[in-house]
Amino acid sequence: MLDTQTRDQLKTVSTATLCTALFKRGLRNQFIQNVHPVGQSQTENMVGEAFTLRYIPAREDLNPITVFQNQAHPQRKAVEDCPPGAVMVIDSRKDARAASAGSILVSRLMVRGVAGIVTDGGFRDSPEIGALAIPAYHQRPSAPTNLTIHQALDINVPIGCGDVAVFPGDVMVGDKEGVVVIPAEIAGEIAAEAVEMTAFEDFVTEEVLKGRSILGLYPPTLDQSKQDFEAWRKANKR
Repeated sequence: MLDTQTRDQLKTVSTATLCTALFKRGLRNQFIQNVHPVGQSQTENMVGEAFTLRYIPAREDLNPITVFQNQAHPQRKAVEDCPPGAVMVIDSRKDARAASAGSILVSRLMVRGVAGIVTDGGFRDSPEIGALAIPAYHQRPSAPTNLTIHQALDINVPIGCGDVAVFPGDVMVGDKEGVVVIPAEIAGEIAAEAVEMTAFEDFVTEEVLKGRSILGLYPPTLDQSKQDFEAWRKANKR
């Protein structure tokens, strides 16, 4: 389970910083490709453990509108089963020709306390979803119902989303730039390192805006840069 300290730390760091921390450990492909926030009202990072839903291409004889009458339909069941604090991640095969979900389902996730929703396809009712108090990420708006292109099949299994492997329980972090996937077993150490990296990057940014050269500062190859950073940390209680 994602502990409170790690969750809180991950809310304060950028996906860019997290990608660098992951790269240091040899993980190069953790940023979900071509997935963007729906709306820009998000005030803090989306953070939660992955709860997955997998779509396959729809087959017409198995995907009529009447399938939604079945209360065990995987899409509907996933919305009701996704735990509070988790992030629903949908494998839509990067196909945004039909919606992965719409505003009613996303609203249900929101009121159930789910931390966010991500698809590498599209959402219908995207203006309404963008106004909801739940982070949502997709490729682009898509009005057609999911049944025209997608068939919901598996819940909480390993999936691919935007060319990234996502395993149930992986830690998902989303900011205004996109979404990164952190293996659960290293989430704590990645979060702690990213907080440290963020402090240094904030110091560097202040120095660069004052006119200082990046040479010897970023990275801090000069002892003076390291001394200046320690003084800055002390003064700013970082």
